[in-house]
Amino acid sequence: MDRLELEKSKAYISVEIIEYVPNSVVNKTILRKSTGNISVMSFDSGEGLTEKITPFDTFAQIIEGKAELVIDGDSILLETGQSIIIPAHKPNLIRANGRFKMIMTVIKSGYE
Repeated sequence: MDRLELEKSKAYISVEIIEYVPNSVVNKTILRKSTGNISVMSFDSGEGLTEKITPFDTFAQIIEGKAELVIDGDSILLETGQSIIIPAHKPNLIRANGRFKMIMTVIKSGYE
């Protein structure tokens, strides 16, 4: 088993894959392939990811709590169970106004 990924052929409860760490953003790889990857992340209150632009579409799903995403200057608030596609080549950032967990899926095709 690749230690960077979760064990295959095993059932998981998504929200239990990762824990919160005070004053931190934590990232755990679920699956990593050359064509994309899936990660689960936890954000402590007040933490976030700085603005970036990626060459690939990213699917983000909130699995616990609430998050603010800013995509190309537009603020979007997402709650547990909601998801969004962050388009390639658009500036985006993520803010935690409270603790939250999310799954992010990146598909690396069509934009190379």
